[in-house]
Formats: sequence, C-alpha cells, structure tokens
Amino acid sequence: MRDARGLWARSVLLAAALSVVPLSAQQPPPPPAPAEGEPAEAPEQPVFRAGINFVRVDVIATDRDGNPVTDLTPGDFEVFEDNAPQTIETFRLIQLDGQTVIPPTRRIVTRNDEETAAQQEDARIFVFFLDDYHVRLGSSMSARRHLVEFVQTRLGPNDLLAVMYPLSPLDTVVLTRDHQSVIRMLERFEGRKFDYKPRNSTEMQYQFYPAEAVERIRRQVSLSAIEGLTIRLGSLREGRKAIILVSEGYLTMLPPQLRDPNAGMPGVGNPARGNPFAGEGSLNEDRAQFAAGADLQQELRDVFDSANRNNTSIYAVDPRGLASGEFDISQNVGTQMSQTALNQTTDTLRVLADQTDGRAIVNMNDLGRGLAQVVRDSSAYYLLGYNSTGAPSDGKFHRIRVRVRRPGVEVRARRGYWALTAEETAAALAPAREGPAPEVMSALAELADHARPRPVRTWVGRTVGSDGHSEVTLVWEPVPPPPGVRREAASHVSVVASAADGTVVYRGRVPGEGETAASGPAGRPGAHVRFPAPPGRLQLRLSMEGEDGVIDSEDREMIVPDPTAPDVRIGTPQVHVARTVPEFRRIAGDPEAVPTASREFRRTERLLVRLEAAAPGGAAPTVVARLLNRAGDPMSELTVAAPADSGGPFSIDFPLSSIPPGEYLMEFAAGQDGLDTVKELIAFRVGS
Repeated sequence: MRDARGLWARSVLLAAALSVVPLSAQQPPPPPAPAEGEPAEAPEQPVFRAGINFVRVDVIATDRDGNPVTDLTPGDFEVFEDNAPQTIETFRLIQLDGQTVIPPTRRIVTRNDEETAAQQEDARIFVFFLDDYHVRLGSSMSARRHLVEFVQTRLGPNDLLAVMYPLSPLDTVVLTRDHQSVIRMLERFEGRKFDYKPRNSTEMQYQFYPAEAVERIRRQVSLSAIEGLTIRLGSLREGRKAIILVSEGYLTMLPPQLRDPNAGMPGVGNPARGNPFAGEGSLNEDRAQFAAGADLQQELRDVFDSANRNNTSIYAVDPRGLASGEFDISQNVGTQMSQTALNQTTDTLRVLADQTDGRAIVNMNDLGRGLAQVVRDSSAYYLLGYNSTGAPSDGKFHRIRVRVRRPGVEVRARRGYWALTAEETAAALAPAREGPAPEVMSALAELADHARPRPVRTWVGRTVGSDGHSEVTLVWEPVPPPPGVRREAASHVSVVASAADGTVVYRGRVPGEGETAASGPAGRPGAHVRFPAPPGRLQLRLSMEGEDGVIDSEDREMIVPDPTAPDVRIGTPQVHVARTVPEFRRIAGDPEAVPTASREFRRTERLLVRLEAAAPGGAAPTVVARLLNRAGDPMSELTVAAPADSGGPFSIDFPLSSIPPGEYLMEFAAGQDGLDTVKELIAFRVGS
C-alpha cells in the first residue's frame, strides 16, 4: 500500500509551489525633509508610499528558541522578487503587547465600531475557530483549559477576539474586547467528531446519509467556513491577523470499518465493522484514497490561498496531544490504518499552517507552550516595502524571498503575490464612487448589529408625544444560538433609562414586576414595557439575565422629540410580521399589538408597518414612503394608509413575496407646508 505520509509530503511541496499572497499597500508618502537651517526633528518610523507596484512584506524574525529578534536594520535584509534583488524603501518594526489601550476605548456595538477598532495599530486580532466536527468530545474538554488560560494570561485588554464554529454565519462573528464573553464561549466547546446526532435543522437534512457522505459534508463545511473567515478578516484591515484553528485534522476517507450506510444507525449494514484489517493491502482502497486525496488537497489549497490573499495566518492546534493512532479501540480499526490516518490528519494541519505563515501545534501535550508562540508571532514583526523593479501587470504569481544576513536568525515571510492585470490596475486607479448617504449607512449598520450573536434581540421605539410627554417602548425576543453553539438562555431583561442630566427615568425588568409578557406576532414572544420619557437624549442600559446572572449587556441611545416644539414629529416605525392571512388580520385589528424586534424575514411573510406622525396644532402631516435598495437608490413608492382614527398611526401593508432575497430599506417622510420634512429609515433583510 502506498505510504500516505509520503503522499502528503508531496502535497505539501506542491502547495508550497502554488501559495499566494497579496502584498501591495496604499499608504501616505513620508513627510518632507526639514528646510536648511531648521533643526531636524526626532526620527519617526517611516510610512509606506503609494503606488500600484508597491509591495509590502510582513517578516517574522526569531532566534533558535523562537524568541523575536527586534534589533535588525534594513541593511540586514535582502528581498528578491522572481530572483531579482529589490531595494527596500520602507522599513518598520511592529511591536505590540495588547496592553496599551488607545483612548477612547469604545464598546464595540456596530460594524463601524468593529472596523474602527481593527484599524488601531495596537490591536492584535485572534479568532478561535472551534472545529467541533473534527474534535472528539474528550479532546475538546481537555483543550478548554489551555484556551481559557491563553486568553487570561497571554492576551491584553486591547486585543480583539472572536469565536466561530463551522456552522456559524459570518455576519455573527464580531470582534470584541470583552474577553470574558469569549472565555464563556470557549468553556462551552464540545467536540462532535464521529458523533452524527443532529443538533439543528441543517444537520437533520443529511442525518440518514452514509457516514462517508456526512464526513465529506462536514469537512467541506469546516474548510469553506475557514475560507470565508479569512475573507471577512481581510476586509477589516490589511495587517496581520491570526486564526487559531482547534481541530484534529481532516481525513480523505473513512476506513471501511466506519463506512456505515446510514450515519444515524452506527454499525447497521456494515460488514466491515467486525474486521479490523478490512481495506489493508487493497488496490481498490489505495486508488480511492488517492482520488479522495486530490479533492482534499484542492480544498486545502482554496483555504490557504484565501488566507494568503487576506494576510491571515492559521495556527493549527491539535488537542489530541501525543497520539498513537487516529481511532480508538472501540472503532476496531487496525493499527497500521489508524497510524496512517493519524499522519494524514496531522499533515493537513501542517499544510494549512505552513502555507499561511502560521504554526502547527501538533504532537504536543502542553498546548499552552505552542499557543504562546502565536502571541509572539503577532507581537513583533517587520514591515518591509519596495517598488517592484519588474512592475508586473500580468495577473500572475510572483515569488518573494527574504533573507537575513545575521547568523542564527530564522525568517518567515510570505512567499509571493498575484500581480494586478491591466484592467484591475485601471479599476484601482479610478476615482472612488460616491457611497450611500450617511443615514443609509447608519440604518445598514443597525441591521448588521441585529445579526450579532446575542442571546436576545431588542427594539426600542418612541412615540411622537402628546400632552407634553412622549413614551418609549422596549421589546425583546429570545434568539436561538447558532448551530453548534450552546449558551445560557435569557429569562428576562433589566433596563435602566437615564436622561442627559443623569436622572433615572425608568428602572425595571422587562417584563417588569407586575407585567405580563404579551404574545408577540407570528408566535414570537413579545416581552415589552412602555414608560414616559422627557424630551432630549435618552441613554438605556440593557442587561440580559439568566439563571446564573447577567449573560450579556447592551447600551442604546435615542432622541426623544419635544411634543411642544412647532415642528413635524415622527415616531419610530413599528414592524409587525405575519405568516398567514388570519394572523395578519389579527395584528391589523389590534392597535396594541407588540412589534417584532427582528429585521430578518422570509418572502412568505407579510409586513405591517405602523408609523406615528404629528404636526403642530394636532393636524395630520403628509406621509410618504419608498422602498430603497441597499445602496439607498429608490425602487418603488409604497402605499401609505391614513389613520383610521384621529391621532392614530399611518400604516403600510407590504407582502415580501413581491421582492427577491436581499437587503432593503424603507424610507418614511412626514411634512407639512411651511415646515421642514422629517425622515426615518429602517433596514431589513429578506431571505428565501
């Protein structure tokens, strides 16, 4: 039988020959030199120059013990592109410890907050990818302690962290400085390797597939999720990012003993279950393994290609430690096949790490020692920049090689980059197109915030006010965790509302003491509370609480209108959703129906949007509404029904079957002759 270890050694060599990296940088030019006679200022760190042909290289220099070497100079480095020497024009040493908090340290609430935080130079980025599909339960339990200790002892308060599972939607992966919330997620990590019991609707769709097919699906889900994560991180900043992949690696095929025809019925109908030597020395088995290995090799290449393009390093952590085989005794797989499979899975981790300038923490019982190297790599590295002498515009891969003249120094750097084509160069140099209006971006940011992985979803709205005061309504709904994620459910929400001068306007639980949770639309719980609020800025602190105390918190802010001002006033649009005609009629006939906090709907659903608007003297203003696309461009006018009673809300009946899946906005405008028009925007997402 062919040696699988040799096969993967050849795979590594082929992967190295095909690795890619984007290294162009667009940075402002260096400051001008002082005029003659003026005192020279203290030397500053050089900054990168602009240019399509400017190439940036991140270089990690370490001694033989793995410690960073931080006293190198530009003269110590040699850079070659396609074997042609290049002149280093910019040079900078980046040293981070994650301790320095750049004021003001804002709580990361929206996508804009996340992007701003990621751009800070002192922020290191680490994302834990917990590949529960490829980690045994026992291994995950032993890994938790090392991961938690890593966060507690190795990382600083300014480090940005996130946790992702194979089935986690990308828009729920948000970087945070709240390390305690990350620790809570790490402590709940449970491996599910070879456990095919479905835990969500997605897995129920293939629970009765053959075990071999389920394993292939799981592998593709995991690797494609890592690929998507690298793209997501690349969109946040150009600098170095790290993915800590907790996985036991990936198999090309299951051994015959585990190829059950029905994954939901282990052992049934599989004659090889009782033969530990099934498949050994089989030519057909070798051929099948070779073909499956080619598929896996391409899947790995897609991942490290994407990681290199987005300057993201993968640190593969194998929680098995020192293992003697891939399968335990209960699985009845022969020693030779088990050892071969162990080598194969370990090699896949090495491929992902080696080809992304990361490290493979494998065959190591002390995971803490390996994780310490992750921090060292992200804490000290050099940024070298040069203008390519070849100035390629052929769209091809161009290899980069970095050497250090000082003995005893080991260097790791990206292996090359893809040059832009002539068309891509023209597009890069073209003037930037004007983006959506700020109010559109703000509404979309709120939509993104709704997708955050919180235990509850909240909505806060205001009325237009009457009799000298306005009311604020708070609605919350429980949110099920993403597939594969376990978390404590919230039993109630505590709220503290404060005016601009610090006066507490309202304090209580939602539903508060003596309140009854209302029945929300479409069967969703509609726990809510209403309370009066004075005009001006209102700060709300929301605490989501479970049996063990606070599990999450949220800060909200809103402007309450002045009911006595001589202006047109508009309330917060209230969105109700119905799945059936009777349900829609019930909501339409109930003026006290609780709106939904969700902003994600299906095309089979129907929206009823209510909007309060008032003008001076109690007159009803003119209200118009439009449907906008994600860029803020008008798509169609919406029919607005006038209030049935004086002082009642305007309403819009909008079946979602009339639009394709995507992200949209509704724009509401209320006006009256001689007065300024006021507007409100809400964003929502429509699925299939």
